[in-house]
Amino acid sequence: QVHLVESGGGLVQAGGSLRLSCAASATRVIIRSMGWYRQAPGKERELVAVMLDGRIANYAESVKGRFTITSDVRTNTAYLQMNNLKPEDTAVYYCKAQSSGWRTDYWGQGTQVTVSP
Repeated sequence: QVHLVESGGGLVQAGGSLRLSCAASATRVIIRSMGWYRQAPGKERELVAVMLDGRIANYAESVKGRFTITSDVRTNTAYLQMNNLKPEDTAVYYCKAQSSGWRTDYWGQGTQVTVSP
C-alpha cells in the first residue's frame, strides 16, 4: 500500500512561483515513478510532469521551461518547482505514484494552486 501526502499549494500572482511537495509512504511496494497531474474546473485531469526511476523526466508542453520535477528515490518524495506561473495553471494538483511490477497507481488528495492575473 502507498499513502501520498501533498503540500505547497496556495494563491500566487501571475509570474510568481510555488513549490509542491509529495511524500509517499510505501509498505511492501516499490515505487517506479512519481508525477504530478492537475485538474481545472470543467476539464479532465492532465499530466503535468512525471519522473521515472528518479532520473527520466517528462513534461507537458504547456509547462516546459517553467516547471521542474525532482524526486528522491531513497525517501520516495517528489517536488514540483513551478516558476512564471500563469492564470491558466490554476487547478488542483495531484501527486501520483506508480508501483513497479503491477504498475498500480496511487493518488494523493490534491492541493489547490490558484494564480491570479
